[in-house]
Amino acid sequence: MIKFDNSYARLPENFYARTKPTPVEAPDLLALNDGLAARLGLDAGWLRSPDGLQMLAGNAVPDGADPIAQAYAGHQFGGFVPQLGDGRAVLLGEVVAPDGARFDIQLKGSGKTPFSRRGDGRAWMGPVLREYLVSEFMNAMAVPTTRALAAVATGETVWRDHGLPGAVLTRVASSHIRVGTFQFFAVRDKVDALAELTDHVISRHYPAANGPLSLLDHVVARQAETIAHWMALGFVHGVMNTDNMAVSGETIDYGPCAFMDAYHPNTVFSSIDAHGRYAWAQQPQIAVWNLAQLATCLIPLMGEQDAAIEAATKSVHVFAPLYQGAWLRRFGEKLGLSDTTDVQALTEELLTLMARQNADFTRVFAGLADGSARDEFIDRDAFDAWAVTWQKHNPDPELLAHANPVRIPRNHRVEEIIASAVAGDLAPFRRLFEAVTHPREKRAEWDDLAVPPRPEEVVRQTFCGT
Repeated sequence: MIKFDNSYARLPENFYARTKPTPVEAPDLLALNDGLAARLGLDAGWLRSPDGLQMLAGNAVPDGADPIAQAYAGHQFGGFVPQLGDGRAVLLGEVVAPDGARFDIQLKGSGKTPFSRRGDGRAWMGPVLREYLVSEFMNAMAVPTTRALAAVATGETVWRDHGLPGAVLTRVASSHIRVGTFQFFAVRDKVDALAELTDHVISRHYPAANGPLSLLDHVVARQAETIAHWMALGFVHGVMNTDNMAVSGETIDYGPCAFMDAYHPNTVFSSIDAHGRYAWAQQPQIAVWNLAQLATCLIPLMGEQDAAIEAATKSVHVFAPLYQGAWLRRFGEKLGLSDTTDVQALTEELLTLMARQNADFTRVFAGLADGSARDEFIDRDAFDAWAVTWQKHNPDPELLAHANPVRIPRNHRVEEIIASAVAGDLAPFRRLFEAVTHPREKRAEWDDLAVPPRPEEVVRQTFCGT
């Protein structure tokens, strides 16, 4: 069983709508994350039992749970929507891990809620398995992220352009509070609710903060670190709307996310990002834009307006130097350098060579450790000239090996395992999951998973799955 302690559900009822998951016809466990279950202090054996499966599918609400759909607003591709909310997810409740850390347990794809609008509230198997794989890879690389506890097939058909097998993801997060949660109350001039939400976030995530401005400072710092992590892995989130930015700093909502194969700064995958708003190189600027929206929400809590605006603006502007410092550390590590003095020039020169020659992002950096990086370039003399300067800095092989994964959840491999799973074969999914959650380990049996896609295998577009 699970011992719940539901702090968010004890907030006023305008923060959420009480709603239960919609039962499914024939639940079948696709995957269970034993390591995460242990982290949460949950009994993996019970989760695999018939009673546990019923909970993970949304067919049974366990004792102590208080299921809710959270309310929030958000800027979506720059356009503001005053009411969004959990349209296909239900927060079952919160658990306190053995070390005292608090986590949300959420069912994603669990049916309609009062925020579903015209949606069916369901998810199909593809996005569920994608999020399961990618979020657990990110965790293995120490990126702040939501995590996947379980994936369950529903035995039902989800209709998009055509019928697809349904699934439910059990997502775990330190919370699901978003910039859009603050916007939901700010647009309604609910200052008391904003104050209560601020106090809740400080208590839950930033106990060292001493008020709304201090909270903003903490969120800015946390996001600077998270975005630098993304950039260092070639990760493109794809839908950085304000309702998809968690104030905890965790990466959340892995809809059309993808990783670059050949490097180019303007890489975009999301089918709905027609103008490249959320391209790889744009992600730091979008983070600043989102943080400015959070700052706007907090200004009414900061006292005299002109002074509050000035202070909040200054706080958001601190993102740039914090991000630059985090970027230098991340890419310094990827070059095997603990001294960041020349990291920017070295990195920018290498990235420029990679962009000109369509070199693979992951394989170039991983290849710096074993001498194979030059093989990724057409003009190897140009790489050799760069490498002469780089080698003069005496790169640390251990740092190189730790910072650079030898494999990632490559987009074409993710598509392959989804197709296999839909056809009833989960073996490729399990193999890829094992490989990407041990991303630094070199094993011969996984060598094929590190190979870039052939031209006909390249994935150019990804989809939200809603």
